[in-house]
Amino acid sequence: MAKEEEKMTREEAGKKGGEATAKSHDKDFYQDIGKKGGEATADSHGKDFYQEIGKKGGRANSDDD
Repeated sequence: MAKEEEKMTREEAGKKGGEATAKSHDKDFYQDIGKKGGEATADSHGKDFYQEIGKKGGRANSDDD
């Protein structure tokens, strides 16, 4: 049985998994995943959704001045 101090944190497990994935996949794999995610998001939200986000971002940035 594993001792408590031998358990891996979620952060450590995620990092280890990410490193393993990075070793087995190339740049094209990650670009394809990003493209699919962008397409899925675009399909689920309309133009108005993105316009509202842009307005909020613009207001937040103008407040920083």
